[in-house]
Amino acid sequence: MLNESPLTEDLASRECLPCKDGTPPIKGAQMLSFTQALGNGWNIINEHHLEREFKFPNFISALAFTNQIGDMAERIGHHPDFELGWGRVKLILFTHKINGLSEADFVFAAKINRLRPVGLVGQ
Repeated sequence: MLNESPLTEDLASRECLPCKDGTPPIKGAQMLSFTQALGNGWNIINEHHLEREFKFPNFISALAFTNQIGDMAERIGHHPDFELGWGRVKLILFTHKINGLSEADFVFAAKINRLRPVGLVGQ
């Protein structure tokens, strides 16, 4: 598992529920609470999105991880943005409908923390 904190399990067990138009993005104390529950590795950027970069020994391992996340995203209906390069995958999570963070983004990140990607380096 990827740097999982005890509270991550609670987040990871939740469903990624879509939010409605007009739902305000998560900010302030609630955002910090969810971020602490994720553990190390995830960063909040401009109170808008979550980012995390994963390192791999080669391109094929990074691509396999991207596909693993893509399969999960399709199953649960919540889709991250990816940056894929040789030996690295950067994930960017936010809810496009509200142009900011929702609980679903933190739930999805916690689910990613539970994965065991092949070849992950130093995480």
